[in-house]
Amino acid sequence: MARACLQAVKYLMFAFNLLFWLGGCGVLGVGIWLAATQGSFATLSSSFPSLSAANLLIITGAFVMAIGFVGCLGAIKENKCLLLAFFLLLLLVFLLEATIAILFFAYTDKIDRYAQQDLKKGLHLYGTQGNVGLTNAWSIIQTDFRCCGVSNYTDWFEVYNATRVPDSCCLEFSESCGLHAPGTWWKAPCYETVKVWLQENLLAVGVFGLCTALVQILGLTFAMTMYCQVVKADTYCA
Repeated sequence: MARACLQAVKYLMFAFNLLFWLGGCGVLGVGIWLAATQGSFATLSSSFPSLSAANLLIITGAFVMAIGFVGCLGAIKENKCLLLAFFLLLLLVFLLEATIAILFFAYTDKIDRYAQQDLKKGLHLYGTQGNVGLTNAWSIIQTDFRCCGVSNYTDWFEVYNATRVPDSCCLEFSESCGLHAPGTWWKAPCYETVKVWLQENLLAVGVFGLCTALVQILGLTFAMTMYCQVVKADTYCA
């Protein structure tokens, strides 16, 4: 009976971790594609230039693949050390995510102020050599969200040392339209516009976070259940 339970949990955990590993492969693939085709796409921070969407996806994908591989191997080999390693790694990730979420909500105002200051510093890298990712990211954000600058369009005046904004700030895009009068530019601040958009989609973000947490809890449950079953089977055989 114990052996039958062990086999059931074994194949369930293997299937779970196989999907986990494949998901990691997908995330890694998207990250590599972004890095190859879009440069450092979505790098907006001047303090953390390596913190791009491509790099984050590559790191996340590689880490998820590694955890999934350890879980698959531990399940198929019925190895206690690998199962325990998988459990501890997943638990560490879960606790880290929970800590980050708590700190984010506890220090929202300070994070807001720091983020705006850092983004304004990043504006000075716009259009400069080696900052294609940041330039593309700001152009896309300003065009899609119909906004200009971090706090307002005057943020760009310090960058250009003139009454000028990037062409992506224009109500109607045309070559060198950023040199025209302010009446032809978007007035909304990008930081607040994106923040409002995130708040409006908070339900989707919450559902995604909840699903991620449930998947991790499920993985932890499978790992610990199988670990206990392996220990029982070893004790029974002994």
